[in-house]
Amino acid sequence: MAVPTSFDHHSTGYSLQRAYWLAQACDLAYKSRDVIEDRARVWGFDQIRHHETRFRPPFPLEDTQAYTLAGDHMILTAFRGTEPAQIKDWLSDATTPPRPGPAGTGWVHYGFAEALESIFPQVKDTLAELRTNGQKVYFTGHSLGGALAMLAGARMYLEEPRLAADGVYTYGQPRTCDRELAKAYDKGFGGRMYRFVNNNDIVPQLPPEPAFTHVQALRYVDSQGRLHDSMPPLGRLMDRAQGMTADIFAPAADGIRDHFMHNYIAVLEKNLSDD
Repeated sequence: MAVPTSFDHHSTGYSLQRAYWLAQACDLAYKSRDVIEDRARVWGFDQIRHHETRFRPPFPLEDTQAYTLAGDHMILTAFRGTEPAQIKDWLSDATTPPRPGPAGTGWVHYGFAEALESIFPQVKDTLAELRTNGQKVYFTGHSLGGALAMLAGARMYLEEPRLAADGVYTYGQPRTCDRELAKAYDKGFGGRMYRFVNNNDIVPQLPPEPAFTHVQALRYVDSQGRLHDSMPPLGRLMDRAQGMTADIFAPAADGIRDHFMHNYIAVLEKNLSDD
């Protein structure tokens, strides 16, 4: 299967092509407004909204950014991530207790909840405005953006069901919530949530368990760049060890290298080409 050259607005359910395009949308979230708007038109979206806010949580982050693109058949909201070094500091801050989850379900990381809260009303109002034709709605994000996409999906599902997303794709997402919310999310989003993890990517391993956990629907990229729909914990542990030996002079750097968005795009391209 060749790497697609045009954005698919029509397919439903999970597909590797959709994963590739939403990864491209995550990468675009790091670009300027002008670049986002130019690319959106090339991709066939005629309506664009930017979401940005500044706030001061007890973490080294002061703004949240996202954008929403809408066409006749599809709407996507992509949440911007942050640099690996910054999110590592953010995630390691354990001084602030978690916040209650959406609709009082479970608990979520305080910083993620605050970051989403600062932008969620804009996103919700935009979806209510632009979803005029029953378009499919997708949330996506890389790194911190993945946590925000997952939480936005949870909030829409539990608090605004009429705006519930049809799919949530995240890349290098950190642990975001406790087991109670993860269980409710898995139940409501079966077949709609896809969480991509590239081998030794350090961010999905934070914050530590058992306080925080992941939702299901893992899509794991092994040390050879092959994508798996599932991977047993022992097999994943062994594969991570193999990935760390790829650079014998800097094995610890593998966790940061595997987190970069361009590496997620590269492995998706490889799998599309090999399929």
